[in-house]
Amino acid sequence: MVSSEDSLVKSSPVSRPRIQMTGYKLVAMKLTAPGAEHMEKHYVDLKDKKFFPGLIAYMTSGPVVCMVWEGKNVVKEGRKMLGATMPSESAMGTIRGDFCIEVGRNICHGSDSVESANAEIALWFPEGISEWESCANAWIYE
Repeated sequence: MVSSEDSLVKSSPVSRPRIQMTGYKLVAMKLTAPGAEHMEKHYVDLKDKKFFPGLIAYMTSGPVVCMVWEGKNVVKEGRKMLGATMPSESAMGTIRGDFCIEVGRNICHGSDSVESANAEIALWFPEGISEWESCANAWIYE
Protein backbone atom coordinates (compact mmCIF):
# COMPACT_ATOMS: atom_id res chain seq x y z
CA MET A 1 0.00 0.00 0.00
CA VAL A 2 1.27 3.46 -0.86
CA SER A 3 -0.39 6.39 0.87
CA SER A 4 -0.01 9.83 -0.70
CA GLU A 5 0.96 13.04 1.07
CA ASP A 6 -2.63 14.08 1.80
CA SER A 7 -3.21 10.80 3.60
CA LEU A 8 -0.58 11.79 6.15
CA VAL A 9 -3.00 14.49 7.22
CA LYS A 10 -6.38 12.90 6.49
CA SER A 11 -6.27 9.14 6.94
CA SER A 12 -2.99 7.78 8.32
CA PRO A 13 -4.08 8.07 11.95
CA VAL A 14 -6.97 5.68 11.22
CA SER A 15 -6.04 3.60 8.15
CA ARG A 16 -3.08 1.73 9.66
CA PRO A 17 -4.92 0.78 12.86
CA ARG A 18 -7.99 -0.17 10.80
CA ILE A 19 -5.99 -2.68 8.80
CA GLN A 20 -4.02 -3.88 11.81
CA MET A 21 -7.14 -4.45 13.90
CA THR A 22 -8.39 -6.99 11.35
CA GLY A 23 -5.40 -9.15 12.24
CA TYR A 24 -3.08 -8.36 9.35
CA LYS A 25 0.57 -8.01 10.25
CA LEU A 26 2.63 -4.95 9.28
CA VAL A 27 6.00 -6.24 8.04
CA ALA A 28 7.42 -3.09 6.44
CA MET A 29 6.70 0.64 6.55
CA LYS A 30 8.61 3.73 5.56
CA LEU A 31 8.18 7.42 4.86
CA THR A 32 9.90 8.42 1.63
CA ALA A 33 9.88 11.16 -0.99
CA PRO A 34 9.98 9.34 -4.34
CA GLY A 35 11.23 10.99 -7.50
CA ALA A 36 9.38 10.97 -10.81
CA GLU A 37 11.40 8.03 -12.15
CA HIS A 38 10.43 5.88 -9.17
CA MET A 39 6.74 6.75 -9.47
CA GLU A 40 6.83 6.11 -13.23
CA LYS A 41 8.09 2.58 -12.49
CA HIS A 42 5.37 2.11 -9.89
CA TYR A 43 2.60 3.26 -12.25
CA VAL A 44 4.08 1.85 -15.48
CA ASP A 45 0.73 0.22 -16.36
CA LEU A 46 -0.85 3.69 -16.53
CA LYS A 47 1.84 5.40 -18.62
CA ASP A 48 -0.41 5.77 -21.69
CA LYS A 49 -3.30 7.37 -19.78
CA LYS A 50 -3.87 11.10 -20.22
CA PHE A 51 -3.86 11.65 -16.45
CA PHE A 52 -0.41 10.03 -16.03
CA PRO A 53 1.66 13.27 -15.90
CA GLY A 54 -0.68 14.76 -13.28
CA LEU A 55 -0.59 11.55 -11.23
CA ILE A 56 3.21 11.55 -11.21
CA ALA A 57 3.31 15.25 -10.29
CA TYR A 58 0.85 14.68 -7.43
CA MET A 59 2.60 11.60 -6.06
CA THR A 60 5.99 13.36 -6.10
CA SER A 61 4.70 16.57 -4.51
CA GLY A 62 5.56 15.37 -1.02
CA PRO A 63 6.33 12.31 1.06
CA VAL A 64 4.46 9.03 0.82
CA VAL A 65 4.07 6.21 3.34
CA CYS A 66 4.71 2.72 2.00
CA MET A 67 3.44 -0.29 3.93
CA VAL A 68 3.55 -4.05 3.42
CA TRP A 69 0.87 -6.09 5.13
CA GLU A 70 0.91 -9.87 5.56
CA GLY A 71 -1.90 -12.33 6.20
CA LYS A 72 -4.51 -14.59 4.64
CA ASN A 73 -6.04 -13.03 1.49
CA VAL A 74 -4.44 -9.68 2.40
CA VAL A 75 -4.42 -8.32 -1.18
CA LYS A 76 -8.10 -9.05 -1.79
CA GLU A 77 -9.28 -8.01 1.67
CA GLY A 78 -6.99 -4.98 1.75
CA ARG A 79 -8.57 -3.67 -1.45
CA LYS A 80 -12.00 -4.07 0.14
CA MET A 81 -10.85 -1.96 3.10
CA LEU A 82 -9.47 0.71 0.74
CA GLY A 83 -12.72 0.93 -1.22
CA ALA A 84 -13.33 1.49 -4.92
CA THR A 85 -10.82 3.49 -6.95
CA MET A 86 -13.57 6.03 -7.61
CA PRO A 87 -14.29 7.61 -4.21
CA SER A 88 -17.92 8.26 -5.24
CA GLU A 89 -18.33 4.48 -5.60
CA SER A 90 -16.63 3.67 -2.29
CA ALA A 91 -18.83 2.60 0.58
CA MET A 92 -18.76 4.56 3.80
CA GLY A 93 -16.58 2.68 6.23
CA THR A 94 -13.86 2.17 3.62
CA ILE A 95 -10.76 4.37 3.69
CA ARG A 96 -11.61 6.05 0.38
CA GLY A 97 -15.31 6.24 1.21
CA ASP A 98 -14.52 8.06 4.43
CA PHE A 99 -11.63 10.29 3.33
CA CYS A 100 -11.80 10.96 -0.44
CA ILE A 101 -13.81 13.02 -2.91
CA GLU A 102 -11.76 13.09 -6.15
CA VAL A 103 -10.39 10.05 -8.01
CA GLY A 104 -7.12 11.87 -8.64
CA ARG A 105 -6.75 12.29 -4.88
CA ASN A 106 -7.94 8.89 -3.70
CA ILE A 107 -5.37 8.79 -0.90
CA CYS A 108 -3.86 5.35 -1.34
CA HIS A 109 -2.78 2.65 -3.72
CA GLY A 110 -3.32 -1.04 -3.05
CA SER A 111 -1.89 -3.84 -5.15
CA ASP A 112 -4.43 -5.54 -7.41
CA SER A 113 -2.84 -9.01 -7.31
CA VAL A 114 -0.26 -11.01 -5.41
CA GLU A 115 2.04 -10.73 -8.43
CA SER A 116 1.84 -6.93 -8.55
CA ALA A 117 2.24 -6.81 -4.76
CA ASN A 118 5.50 -8.74 -5.02
CA ALA A 119 6.76 -6.42 -7.78
CA GLU A 120 5.78 -3.33 -5.77
CA ILE A 121 7.43 -4.69 -2.61
CA ALA A 122 10.65 -5.22 -4.60
CA LEU A 123 10.43 -1.64 -5.94
CA TRP A 124 9.71 0.08 -2.62
CA PHE A 125 11.66 -2.21 -0.26
CA PRO A 126 14.76 -3.46 -2.11
CA GLU A 127 16.38 -4.01 1.30
CA GLY A 128 13.69 -6.61 2.12
CA ILE A 129 10.96 -6.80 4.72
CA SER A 130 10.86 -7.96 8.34
CA GLU A 131 10.16 -11.58 9.14
CA TRP A 132 8.56 -12.03 12.52
CA GLU A 133 5.90 -14.14 14.19
CA SER A 134 2.98 -12.37 15.83
CA CYS A 135 1.81 -13.77 19.16
CA ALA A 136 -1.74 -12.97 17.97
CA ASN A 137 -1.61 -15.54 15.15
CA ALA A 138 -3.04 -18.25 17.40
CA TRP A 139 -6.07 -16.05 18.06
CA ILE A 140 -6.53 -14.98 14.43
CA TYR A 141 -5.88 -18.13 12.37
CA GLU A 142 -7.14 -21.68 12.78
